[in-house]
Parts: sequence; structure tokens; C-alpha cells
Amino acid sequence: MTTTAPARFLLLGDSHAGPIGRAAQNAGIPFQGGPIGAGREFTDTFFTVRDTPEGSDVVFHAEEAEEHYRRFLGELGVAALAGLDVPLVATFGFCAHFVALRENWDLYRDRSGSVPPAFLASPLFDAIVRAAVRDALRFYGHAVSLGLRVLAVMPPQRVPGQSDPAVFMATQESIRLAVTEHGAEIVDLRRRTTSPDGLQRPELCEADDEIHGNIAFGRVILTDLLDRGL
Repeated sequence: MTTTAPARFLLLGDSHAGPIGRAAQNAGIPFQGGPIGAGREFTDTFFTVRDTPEGSDVVFHAEEAEEHYRRFLGELGVAALAGLDVPLVATFGFCAHFVALRENWDLYRDRSGSVPPAFLASPLFDAIVRAAVRDALRFYGHAVSLGLRVLAVMPPQRVPGQSDPAVFMATQESIRLAVTEHGAEIVDLRRRTTSPDGLQRPELCEADDEIHGNIAFGRVILTDLLDRGL
């Protein structure tokens, strides 16, 4: 988003960043950024740290992501991540539906076909999940180390058919804890956006889509961000 008013935050992430950006645009909240790629692209080895005369920066390996990132920084008038003077809001790493693909966990299923709850609560499961999103965790840790205020937004509570619901829920919890340990603030609005079954309320779901939240979901996130002082 290009705006003459000072941006209140930089938004970076996958398609889950889209509803947040659209909500901010509709509300007239100045920000910069938006989605720069698909969720699965922001798990392992998707960026490199680079030292520049303007301070520490990151270089995204995907050409399209890097182009978007450079344009966003340019609109903010900074040349490197270290120069950012507004909070960073990101959705990197929270592609729980991708990590929870059923085929990924067939090895661990019991005779009933389920992944045992004891395994989902085990250190081994946690280690597997953290390894799957290790570069996202490294990104958050690096941004925090630069003195930036970093807010990581949890995904919509939607589980597509190809993903295992129990693994999805356990996966995002492991990611949430790991991101917190790396110093980012977690935007976790599950209590406000889910039904008693723990899944996304229908009115907050994108129509004809198994994964994403809609602009109403984006408004809930935006309200929380504003309540946090952004």
C-alpha cells in the first residue's frame, strides 16, 4: 500500500497477510507491505542475512519475494531491515496445514489410523515441527535481535481435507511456542474467532476456499493490532 501518511507497520508474509492488508486499506489505516509468496515458501532456507552500510538486512531467495520486499522498504524510505522504525507484522512459518499434510505423518499412525495424542505432545514431534519451519524461526529471531518490535499472526483455524486436524492443532501450538521463544509477540485470536469445535467461525472464512480467512477476519486482527498500539 502506498500512502502519504506515515505507515504504522510493515506487513510481510504469505497469503494469510492478505486479509490484514485489505482490512487496513478499507479502514484507511496507513501501512506498507502485504503477501510476498506462498506459505510453504517461508519455512526452510528462504532468506539470507546480509550486512550493508545501512545495517543488517535480509535477502529473500525467491525473486518475487525479494522484489516486493525491496519495494516495501523503498516506500518506507529505508534501505535495510535494521533501519525499520515501525513494527513488523508477519505471518511466516504458520503454514500449519502444510506441515500437517496427512501423508507426512503416516509413519506415526496407530492401528486406528490416528496420530496418537502422546506423540503429538512429545519432544520428538515438537522437534520435527520446529525443524520444518526453522528458517521462519530464524527470521523472527533475527528481526528481534535488530531491536524491532515483531508481531507474528497465527493463521485461520481452517483445516483442509488433505491435512490431519489433530496434527494441525498440535503443529501450530509448537510453532507458537517456538516463535515466542524467539522474542516475537504472538497475535492469537482463537478465542474470538472460533466455534466450540475450535475451528474458524463460518462468517470469518473466505468463501469457496479451504484455508483462508476473509476480510472480516482481517478486521479482527487489525483491531487487535491497533489495540496493541500499532
